[in-house]
Amino acid sequence: MPDASGGEAPLLQIRDLRTHFGRGEGAVRAVNGVDLSVRRGEVLGIVGESGCGKTVLALSILRLIEPPGRIVSGEVLFDGADILAMRPRALNAWRGRDVAMIFQQPKASLDPIMRIGAQIAEPLRLRGGRGRAQAWAEAVELLAAVGLPNPEEKARAYPHEISGGQAQRVMIAIALALRPRLLIADEPTTALDVTVQAQILELLRARCRELGTALILVTHDIGVIAEMADRVAVMYAGRVVETAPARQILRDPAHPYTRGLLRSAPVMGAPQARLREIPGGIPDLSRPLRGCAFAPRCDGRPLAGPERCDAQVPPPFLPEPGHQARCWLQAAAPAAQPAPATWS
Repeated sequence: MPDASGGEAPLLQIRDLRTHFGRGEGAVRAVNGVDLSVRRGEVLGIVGESGCGKTVLALSILRLIEPPGRIVSGEVLFDGADILAMRPRALNAWRGRDVAMIFQQPKASLDPIMRIGAQIAEPLRLRGGRGRAQAWAEAVELLAAVGLPNPEEKARAYPHEISGGQAQRVMIAIALALRPRLLIADEPTTALDVTVQAQILELLRARCRELGTALILVTHDIGVIAEMADRVAVMYAGRVVETAPARQILRDPAHPYTRGLLRSAPVMGAPQARLREIPGGIPDLSRPLRGCAFAPRCDGRPLAGPERCDAQVPPPFLPEPGHQARCWLQAAAPAAQPAPATWS
């Protein structure tokens, strides 16, 4: 489906999305005006410190925010359909069929008193129209596809009888059972050892490529982003502050926060030294932010002009084509241009 400019419209388009916890002036603005898109078949990495809004954004896309949280405003368009306007029955049909999510802590997401095969077969029966025997057979095939040994035996096991890495493979099998067009993976390698992490990431990449599934990968790990992502969105204090192709953002980040994240990541083979942390902490999101949220921690603030950084939220600028950053430093860059109101 082409967009207004004649190019292919994104699979997912998020416009000025805002999710708050609580009401009134003291509400926590966990997602505070996010514009973002996901193209068909691409891997979009969302990266940032804990507390920056990554998980809340992912849950908002699927309308899984529970009270006292609420989506205040904005649009979430999936293939042109407004998810925030969907009625409950249509929303439930959309989840699993078109979009699925892999949550943190896979064992906590599995039903402890239900056999693994039955948990994979359930969406196949309820939403895929399979009979009981066919759904069970497909569940065993999915366990084999995600690399679990002895899949027939594992299908009859309970979650407490498998390891954390095996449980994550089960979650991937459940998420991909109905071949969704979009998969959201929230920290899918948390608490797994390095070898298992690599196996899980390679499995995700291979299965998504095989099915043509777009992937939103939520993580705080720059190494995972470098390994997996086609494009990166950097979040800070509920906003996306920079987006660019992964190689571009890793090679030449435009936002001081992104540079700080990269400096704080260990580099294999580099001489041992103390990692450089970003001073300070994430601001109190229950208080309105007048200027740039990162200004109190920013080493570029004196150059950009403190009076502007402290008083005005920076609009997105284009340091180069396909690369957008919300930073007043870019306003003075020779090649930078104002970006469109809605980020791509």
